[in-house]
Amino acid sequence: MPHDPVPTGHPPLQIEPLRAVVEPVSFATVRGDDADPALDTVRCGLADVRLEVFVIEQDVPLALEIDARDFDATTIHLLASGADGAPLASARLLIDSSHPGLAHLGRLAVRRTARGTGLGARMVAAVERAALEHAAVATSPMAYGASHAGPGTPPDSAPGAGRAAVTVVLSAQEHAMGFYRRCGYRVLTGARYLDAGIWHQDMARTLLRP
Repeated sequence: MPHDPVPTGHPPLQIEPLRAVVEPVSFATVRGDDADPALDTVRCGLADVRLEVFVIEQDVPLALEIDARDFDATTIHLLASGADGAPLASARLLIDSSHPGLAHLGRLAVRRTARGTGLGARMVAAVERAALEHAAVATSPMAYGASHAGPGTPPDSAPGAGRAAVTVVLSAQEHAMGFYRRCGYRVLTGARYLDAGIWHQDMARTLLRP
């Protein structure tokens, strides 16, 4: 009698294939702890994008891809969808009240068919708007200006001094660092490290509320 096959990797995932990006693209947000059934479609879309890109394409273990931070009240998930309702891209914004003025952009994923359309940059911009809305704090003119003033410029006269600001940090896969540089992010230390078997480096960008 033949033995049942030994399961390997993740179980088969049933995700509707994406055939085209139908404009206009819309962006939705949901908090990690929001259990409103009306948001089930958003949550399912987020899961489809992340599982397709990270688990299926990049072979990240499911147990590492979905973690406890996904369900925190301070976590904000973003989903981009086509006009036909198809999920296109996802991202996650982590906010920690013990570190005011700081937010972490992560789990940014764009489905293969939607790549090369500029959607990745639009997702980053959407995450940055959410970070400014939910995590920006008023900055001291002297403290902000001291780090942003040019030579011969008084700290309190530096551009942006005294306005609400947030620093968005991210852990970039090394192959995506050029993309984040084009979005305005800078490398922090240059130290590289493995996360889920993929080389990463930390990058950041400081944003000012208009």
